Amino acid sequence: MFVFRNAVLEDAPQLLELASTVRSSNLPPDPQAMEDRIAHAAACFGGAAVDDSAVYMFVVEDSASREVVGTSSLVTGKGTPERPRLFLRVRTREHYSRDLNAGQLQMTVQLRQDCSGPTEIGGLVLAEQWRGGPHRLGSLLSKMRFAYIGMHPDRFSNRLIGEIMGTLTQHGRTTLWDHLGRRFINLSYVEADAFSRTSKEFILSLFPKDEIYVSLLPPEARRLIGRASPEAVPAMRMLERQGFRRCDEVDPFDGGPYIEAERDQVPLVRATTSRVVTGIGGCESAAVMLLGVDSDGGFRGVRDQAALEGDEGVVLGRDAADALRVEVGDDVGVTPMTGSGT
Repeated sequence: MFVFRNAVLEDAPQLLELASTVRSSNLPPDPQAMEDRIAHAAACFGGAAVDDSAVYMFVVEDSASREVVGTSSLVTGKGTPERPRLFLRVRTREHYSRDLNAGQLQMTVQLRQDCSGPTEIGGLVLAEQWRGGPHRLGSLLSKMRFAYIGMHPDRFSNRLIGEIMGTLTQHGRTTLWDHLGRRFINLSYVEADAFSRTSKEFILSLFPKDEIYVSLLPPEARRLIGRASPEAVPAMRMLERQGFRRCDEVDPFDGGPYIEAERDQVPLVRATTSRVVTGIGGCESAAVMLLGVDSDGGFRGVRDQAALEGDEGVVLGRDAADALRVEVGDDVGVTPMTGSGT
């Protein structure tokens, strides 16, 4: 069985291996930064550091081998006055000439900052050998986060956002940054992306404040505005099935799109309730559900067969009960999958 749980410091070496396969601000490749992030997440799960910039870092573990095969996260306060979230706002401008009796639609981008503190759904990374398999671990990494939000809605903003990775070359470059960002900031994409994890000032100081007409860029750069990386499309599709939609924002570095949804309108969040374990073992009319429990200052969750009993009870299978470390009489979060946008 695969267990979805909070990350702990012992996971750091395996998480660093995962970090080496992607570029993600939510999964730093530096050992000290990784340990700091896990430690902060542990405090957030325990309730000691639940604030405007809390991080909830999860992993999926093979309970048989104890191997960590994937990770995902929730970041609250992704955009505060102290550390704004920067993005390019995409607009369409109409220009018309009466003398020519002709007009054009022109796309523009403009650097903006968001200090409203939305919750970011991010950091989903699955080891390559587990992608596309029958266990559907990418789905588990994505959906169980919404079950956690449903169990603790007050910890999260009503606005949920997802930053979808843009398209990079095989050498880790992006034509959009080469032809836009680097005109004003003399750093490579990799350098600018890494530096932005600790500072936003250099972008705000050096990037133009006014709208930029993208027709001034070469076609190969224009095509990347709002375009998701092929590797990120499956994760984006899962979020879209939960009601996420594109907005007029893209990442200023790689041009990847932002998508957003209202917390209380996400089907998996709305379907999550707290129930009491009334039985453990075989049960009739069982269905696949997401099951979660706050445990030892952290969280544990599984996807398994369970049966609702009455208005407040649930019957679990023995494997699920053991993985969650619960017995009859304990409270668990229950998220039925049917009718939840799955």
